[in-house]
Formats: sequence, C-alpha cells, structure tokens
Amino acid sequence: MRITPYLNYFSEELKKLKRLNLERRLRLIESAQNPEIILDGRKVIILCSNNYLGLANSRYLKKAAIDAIKTFGIGSCASRLISGNMTLHEELEERVANFKRKQCTLIFNSGYHANTGIIPAIANEGDLILSDELNHASIIDGCRLSRAETIVYPHKDVNFIENILKKSRHKKRLLVTDGIFSMDGDIAPLSEIVQLKNKYDFLLIVDEAHATGVIGKDGRGVVDYLNLNDSVDIIMGTFGKALGSYGAYVATNRVIKKYLINKARSLIFSTSLPPSLCASAIKAIEIVEKNPGLIKKLHKNVALIKNNLRSLFPRIPDNEVPIIPLIIGEEEKTMKICERLLKNGLFIQGLRPPSVPQGTSRLRLTVMATHTEGQLKMVTSVIEKIFETYIS
Repeated sequence: MRITPYLNYFSEELKKLKRLNLERRLRLIESAQNPEIILDGRKVIILCSNNYLGLANSRYLKKAAIDAIKTFGIGSCASRLISGNMTLHEELEERVANFKRKQCTLIFNSGYHANTGIIPAIANEGDLILSDELNHASIIDGCRLSRAETIVYPHKDVNFIENILKKSRHKKRLLVTDGIFSMDGDIAPLSEIVQLKNKYDFLLIVDEAHATGVIGKDGRGVVDYLNLNDSVDIIMGTFGKALGSYGAYVATNRVIKKYLINKARSLIFSTSLPPSLCASAIKAIEIVEKNPGLIKKLHKNVALIKNNLRSLFPRIPDNEVPIIPLIIGEEEKTMKICERLLKNGLFIQGLRPPSVPQGTSRLRLTVMATHTEGQLKMVTSVIEKIFETYIS
C-alpha cells in the first residue's frame, strides 16, 4: 500500500503522542455496566463510569425502552423540525421541566450537542462570554463557535469575574460554568456568581451533566442544592450519566426555548433521539424521584471512599460528589499506576492532557450507588498498597 504524505503525517503525530505518554486506546467492555464488568476478557470492578446510580442496567429502564420500540419503532429518522418530534420527546420534556422546577425544557441528543448549540445561538459577535478555565470541552467548543469575545477566568475566581464585568460594554453578556466540574469533582461558586448577576445583569448557564441525579432534592442538581432555581437562566443536564440513558436537556423559560428551536443548529440539523431513549430517561427520573434511598446510598459510598483515601490524597473535595480525583502529576507514572491497579482488579482510568491541565494527570475514580461496602473496602486497600509503592 502506498503511503501518502497525509498518512505519513498522521503516523508521525501518533509517534509523538506515544513519546509524550499521551497516546490513547480503546478498552473493550464485554458486559453490562454493573459494579463488576468484563474488561478485555477479565472481571474487574469498574470505578470510572458515570453510571452513578447504577441505572444503566436497570430492568425498569430496559422494559421502558423495549415497550417504546414496540410502539414507536427504532428511530425517529428526522430532525424534530421535520418529522422527528414524537410523543415521547414532548413527554420527556414535560417530565424534566417538572423535575427541574423550570417553565419548560428542550431535548438535545447529547451534552455536547446542547452546549455547542445553545452557546452560539445565544452569544454572537460583539457579545461577551465568561467561561471557567476548567469547563467541559463542549462548553469550550460552544464558545469558539459563537464568535463572541470569550474570556476564560481562573477556576472559580469570582473577583476576576467582577473585574471583567465592571469594564464590559458588550451588547450581551453570558457566563457559563459547570455546576460540578467533571475532572475535579468540586462545585462552582454559584451563590457568589448569582450575586454578581443581580449586580451586573448577564445571562447565566449552568451545566449540570454531573449534578443531575447526584445532589439536590431528589437529585435535581446543584442549582436546586443551592436554592438558585429562579436565578439561573439555563440549566443544561444529561440523561447519560446518573440517569443511565442517553441524551441531554436544556431547562429554561418559554421565550428562550422558542428562540433555541429557531436558532440552535445542533438541534435543527440533527435527527432526534430514538423514542426508546426518551422512554428510558422518563423511567429513570421516575425511579430517582420515588427512591430517595438510592442517592443516600451513593452519598454513603462516596463518604466511605473519600474518608479512607483522604490521607493519601488531601486535595479530594469534601462534598457528596462521586467524582474523586487521585492527582499524580506525571503522565507516565499515571498510566503505570492505572495498569497496576487493573492487574489487581480495579478499572480506574488514567486521564492526561488535554483532558486535564498539564502537570495534573490523574486517576479519576467514580463511585456508584450499587458498589457494595465490601467492594469499596477492597478498593481502598488495593489503592493504598499500590500508591504507597509508587509515591514513596
């Protein structure tokens, strides 16, 4: 086979990534997303899934999806503005609006679709976007697509935000932040940001992808947790993490929803979610609302792991969030520890730049409500043993 200059370029880039310990590969899971999975042919405990409540393999979600397929078929086969707006899409939107205590919601195909759709729709050339430096990649890309002036502020630095707002003379101003930061597991200073919003008047978007189903009353998220529902203009969240399904929502008011239907390109030009996924998301919300013990079990498991590992990793956030960063720093050491843990039956994925800032490579440990106490005690024992070897 003749190697074209382009293929040669790609090969050299891959070699460079390998030298820098930044090359990635796909691992194969051959089972359902239970606390124990079959990974590359071996049984291991999974500790890097966003399946926080263990709903991804729920028999109730599976039945809801199967029933929807029997009634509505497999796919919608069009965007919602053509012929892809089906009964279950609107039923899910109504269910989420009630769950989030907002006027209405709009369903998107993923969190990435939502953020790269709503941000460019709302902010344009001549406007200002303020974005936390540790925001998710989908927010970063949404800001780039908007063509608005984007100022990335130091992580959770409210004073920096205010200094920018004092000087701003832009037509529209938008602040967008993760509610729970996906790599660090800490919570945005939303109460302080809302105080600035009341003083300087800007639109506020909060991404609750990792907060929905995790904190707040009945798992309604960090905005509810902080009692700020009336102060946040747009709440984005997903069904593909704690709710065990797939897709995303934007909870807002009727005017903004109607505007996004007309302006959000990722909604207008995408085939809509399959009805089976809408049905499973509806069932997941019902389960979360009716079973408060599920979130309590998650918080209990989070506390167990955090209390046991805090002496080794003092930077672990002191909250109920199931994202636990075990920061190592060096890329090569991170991946060596990742492989050593895997040999001992623990799947905790190593994360390196650009997923995390340079010099902060880590293992991102996530806890599920369905992990048993015995499993988690074994997990902390193995981690302590292996890290003492590598850190000493």
